[in-house]
Amino acid sequence: MGKQTVVAGSDPGRLINLWRCDGPGTQFGHRPLELLIILAGMRPSMTQPCTNITDFLLEGKPPARVALQFVDRDYSYGELQDAAADVSRYLTTVGGQKGDRVILVGDNSFFWVAVYLGVLRAGLVCVPLPTSLSIRDLSYVLELTESRIAFLQTAFAIRNASRFAHFQAVITDHEVSSDQVSVKSFAAMRSRVRSGVAPVPATDLQDLAALMFTSGSTGRPRGVMVSHGNIIANTTSIIQYLNLTEKDRIMTVLPFHYCFGTSLLHSHLKVGGSLVVDMRFMYTEQILQRMLYTQCTGFAGVPSHFQILLRTSSLRKKQFPHLRYVQQAGGHLAPAFIRELQASLPGTKIFIMYGQTEAAARLSYLPPELLDTKPGSIGKGIPGVTLRVLNDSGDEVRPGEVGEIVAEGENVTLGYWHAPEETAASFRNGTLFTGDLATVDKDGFIYVVDRAKEFLKCGGKRISCRQVEDRLLEFDGLLEAAVVGVPDDVLGEAVKAFVVPRRPVHEGLEARLYRFCKEHMPPALIPKDIVMLEALPKNSAGKVMKSDLRTLSATR
Repeated sequence: MGKQTVVAGSDPGRLINLWRCDGPGTQFGHRPLELLIILAGMRPSMTQPCTNITDFLLEGKPPARVALQFVDRDYSYGELQDAAADVSRYLTTVGGQKGDRVILVGDNSFFWVAVYLGVLRAGLVCVPLPTSLSIRDLSYVLELTESRIAFLQTAFAIRNASRFAHFQAVITDHEVSSDQVSVKSFAAMRSRVRSGVAPVPATDLQDLAALMFTSGSTGRPRGVMVSHGNIIANTTSIIQYLNLTEKDRIMTVLPFHYCFGTSLLHSHLKVGGSLVVDMRFMYTEQILQRMLYTQCTGFAGVPSHFQILLRTSSLRKKQFPHLRYVQQAGGHLAPAFIRELQASLPGTKIFIMYGQTEAAARLSYLPPELLDTKPGSIGKGIPGVTLRVLNDSGDEVRPGEVGEIVAEGENVTLGYWHAPEETAASFRNGTLFTGDLATVDKDGFIYVVDRAKEFLKCGGKRISCRQVEDRLLEFDGLLEAAVVGVPDDVLGEAVKAFVVPRRPVHEGLEARLYRFCKEHMPPALIPKDIVMLEALPKNSAGKVMKSDLRTLSATR
């Protein structure tokens, strides 16, 4: 058992027993992560304070309590525990070793969640990937991670069978036969190992839990190395500022392979809540009806989810008596939409948040009560995270000056897998240089200006794409807007806007939009070209793909 120390807690007169793992600590003899967990009311176990994610999330939950609610059926915590244990045992029987990478490809499902938790429980490293991954990127990830075990959605396995021919084990969610690869179904795998018992390897907070792939500066995916400690720290912090409890039920339209979606899974399982999983977002009315029917207390989405709900669905006409909070992250939501969201959900707390995969999902949030007094702000660091905005000299900027957001906390990940140069550029002395440029106000609240690479230089002036997009979306005839730069003989670079009309019939819209721009924008911000699209290109998480728009721009 670790050393016992007694310190004063946040409540005067209250004593907190702190138990530590071996290793360097703070002035109290404890790591910041352990202090955060304890002060949040989730003290680590005295017998095993360093636990893996699966135990951290699932221990102590009533087996009969509902954990996951899919369209076709519900699954209890007991069913999830059993399935994750089966996956863990299977990985041991096929020779999986601590630290081995395991590929997981699939849409949100019980299969996905059970495999993810089972891989982490066995001490292996989960590599979640979207089913939409290109052949080129899939081949690159398989080679980079040197994976030999894969759990695949059946359709994906059939489509990419040849790329898994050399794998030691391939498990699919349903029964399938293939001439190119030896495949076992998830049900057959479970029946094989249910009677077995496999030890759970000791897991340290710094041990790798997952490789979360994001787009890299070279155009190829890069794997963010997420540790068990990273996830525990971020999960604990999110629970604290959202005040999540076992009574919370989140409508989940985000894919679990995306770090925002995974954070919903982590936080709600940890508190013993439930996730209502529904990937039919293109049918918004079904999503809204299911939220009402299942009495969801929460909803989370990226900007495109809210833009679609606000301007194409009946959200404004419905009342959600059980909806306690809304989470928005994964990009910038224009102020016009935030105002519309406030008007549509007057009794719901709206959390505007900021994060990166490199920070295990979340870095800051703006308290809902400050939406009106701090419009456009991403707030301050979440519990356990310090955010600073630094200039080129490494000094904190003064109010109004622009600098780069730099983060420090236990949630800052370990770097990029097999990418030392990119790791050195972004991860320095335990801090994360986010690449996001921002200002601060006199109260220390942060306002993102744009990504460093999302600035245009028009006539010698730096123009923020976000600034132009926000202004365009003030025009209520638009659903979406995205801006890229195009070569210009006079300015060097000019603004090109891609917009999605709010309604299918939009005769005269372009002329009215140009008039709006001339009336409400300085000349440098007015788009040189405006292209109408039916939808903006997005990735599987619903985030706009600017790279696709730049390619499209060259042809239109």
